[in-house]
Amino acid sequence: MSEAVWHTDVLIAGLGPAGACAAAETARAGWSVIAVDRKTEAGVPVQCAELVPGPIGMEVADVSVAQEQLITSMVTFVEDAEPDVVENFPGHMINRQAFDRHLCVLAEDDGARCVFGAAIKTVMPDGIVVLSDGTRIVPRVIIGADGPKSVVGAAIGQANAGLVETRQITVALNEPHFSTDIFLSADIPGGYGWLFPKGAAANIGVGVRPEDKSRLKELLMQLHGSMIVSGRVGGEVQGYTGGPIPVGGMVDPFGMLGKTLVLLAGDAAGLTNPVTGAGINSAVLSGRRAGQYAGEFLAGNEDAASDYLEELEDLFKPALDRALKRRGEVLAAYEQGEPTPQDLKRGWIAYSDYWAA
Repeated sequence: MSEAVWHTDVLIAGLGPAGACAAAETARAGWSVIAVDRKTEAGVPVQCAELVPGPIGMEVADVSVAQEQLITSMVTFVEDAEPDVVENFPGHMINRQAFDRHLCVLAEDDGARCVFGAAIKTVMPDGIVVLSDGTRIVPRVIIGADGPKSVVGAAIGQANAGLVETRQITVALNEPHFSTDIFLSADIPGGYGWLFPKGAAANIGVGVRPEDKSRLKELLMQLHGSMIVSGRVGGEVQGYTGGPIPVGGMVDPFGMLGKTLVLLAGDAAGLTNPVTGAGINSAVLSGRRAGQYAGEFLAGNEDAASDYLEELEDLFKPALDRALKRRGEVLAAYEQGEPTPQDLKRGWIAYSDYWAA
């Protein structure tokens, strides 16, 4: 792109699920939409474990376009004890690249202009956005769907306070598997390990609090090595990924830059579950709502931003508050030494103690 000035009703930063859904929703209502992403193509590189809990199937009919396999149960390993099995834990393992690409196609079909390879350099106090190539975009509304370290969120003073750092590999899966396997250990501080099956392959990963980021490689090698020994997976690594996940709960998801309304969605709004790290469902739901309320603001609804906040709180606050409380309890146990197996169980969704008052 050459240096230029673009005017638009809505500028969307980020074309992951939140941004693409926001773009589709707003464009469908007849507003002009430009959506930009620093990536050169949708969903690449993948920075996601690619597990989607069952409910999204009701929210996004086209999840089947990207589905790799169904998940039926959850198996949780706590330290070296025998695993605990939750038989009814439905979900989908998806190809995140295909999923993101599909949502972007839908947004473009609805009239949004999706621009890849366009990094935001500056979000100015008056709401004008400058791209890295000098292009200036003048929007009436900005939707920040640009991830855990959101440039748009930072511009309105709403940065994610807490993060978990992750590292993941993809390897061959030696036998079909239909469970998500979770590994809880005091040796994985502030996070957990996982194996998520994807047909003939599996994603194996580890997440930890930021101060333990230097241990990620070691912890992941240990987990992978134990699965090689047990014959579950192959030794050759087919791919690497990783990155931060917000775990501090929802930030204030709106603000003003001059006369420009700013809404945050998905990871940028801190909607990822602080315990599980799940964020695709909340990205889709919040992206749609952000697009809806952006349109309402443009149509003259002065309460659109506060209405958006209220809806996000209704949708996500109870689950986020519970997860924040449980995460805090587990982290507090490290201050006394390290969490016990019972502490770890109370901090994980597969156990009844997690859901207790």
